[in-house]
Amino acid sequence: MTRGRTVPNLVGQTIDAGCLAVTRVLGAGSNGVVFLAEDTASPSTHTLYYAVKCMPKALFGTRRYQNQRQEIQNHMVASTIPNVVTLHRVIEDHRFYYLGGVARGDHAHIKRIMVQIIDAVQACHHIGVFHRDIKPENIMISTDGTRVYLSDFGLSTTQRYSTTFGCGSQYYMSPECLGKLGIDPAYSTRTNDVWALGIILTAMITGHNPWHKASYFDDCYRAYIEDPMCTTS
Repeated sequence: MTRGRTVPNLVGQTIDAGCLAVTRVLGAGSNGVVFLAEDTASPSTHTLYYAVKCMPKALFGTRRYQNQRQEIQNHMVASTIPNVVTLHRVIEDHRFYYLGGVARGDHAHIKRIMVQIIDAVQACHHIGVFHRDIKPENIMISTDGTRVYLSDFGLSTTQRYSTTFGCGSQYYMSPECLGKLGIDPAYSTRTNDVWALGIILTAMITGHNPWHKASYFDDCYRAYIEDPMCTTS
């Protein structure tokens, strides 16, 4: 990414030659900003909306550039999966890429939602794409609350093992991904995704994350390691 280049506030503006009108910000992260955009060609009786991720273009040939192209490729491949947000198209200008694309205690609802998330992750793994940033912020839910979709492939990889430690959000990283065990030279990207699923399920059932990070220096995680059957508040 070019130093100092940030994503502008596009709310109230149009992109894609006026085809999409940006209405509000949905979320932001280290890899870009996600906006809600209205398809200006939609019929008045049925307006179409898109989630559009905007990220500054990296310089050609840099590692950041390769990572951005990998994100686009991985998301395109995974778009055929029912519970993955569909990447409809990629809009590119000289500065940016534009990627269009639970109640605690309700165990039956949690089960329905969790099964869909697991199905999406399993399908991604089946085609050789490993997400590495599975967290609630990257899981979108339909307005009626019955369907969920995995999104944001910015940190995804096709490598089964990685030495890029600390990749993702520490709440959901496996101990191996944190890179502080001193045991293996690489961690499994597949099992790191599975670990994140367990953390999400725990949070959905209890209403909070079990620990800040899976490190022995974290009191809650240490208590779990010493007694896996214990409960913490």
